[in-house]
Amino acid sequence: MITVTPTGALFRGRRFPCTIGRGGLIAPEAKREGDGATPLGEHRIIGMLYRPDRIARPAPWAEPILPGDLWSDDTSDPMYNQWVRAPHRFSHENLRRADPLYDLVLLTDWNYPLAEAGRGSAIFLHRWRRPCYPTAGCVAFAPRDLAWIAARLTPGEGLRILG
Repeated sequence: MITVTPTGALFRGRRFPCTIGRGGLIAPEAKREGDGATPLGEHRIIGMLYRPDRIARPAPWAEPILPGDLWSDDTSDPMYNQWVRAPHRFSHENLRRADPLYDLVLLTDWNYPLAEAGRGSAIFLHRWRRPCYPTAGCVAFAPRDLAWIAARLTPGEGLRILG
């Protein structure tokens, strides 16, 4: 279980600094697309993605991020809050970014797999831009810490976000 609070995360007996969304922590029922908030509660890690052109496979169950991989964030898209491929006519986020933020991504089950439009998409665990710099709602870690966590995770591991 990874436990996240506004002051850090705890996993396997170690404490890690982390950042949360610019909108702060929010009750799950209040979460909305684009609010920049991180949803409180119990979640699961349901996937791991990585950039094979930049880092080694972090765990046997990790899947590569390939050119054309996207994540739908358009509430009118039938594939809202799903991993999709280019070309994709709806609004989306590129998973294969120019910067290193998504070189390693842990996918959560927030509003997934049966997404309710507008409840928020893509609550990931990924690397931070820099310490204390907020995310768009995800949880972000130092690259070394994220790699340490990813190497020890099992699919379906719990994620608890506390206020």
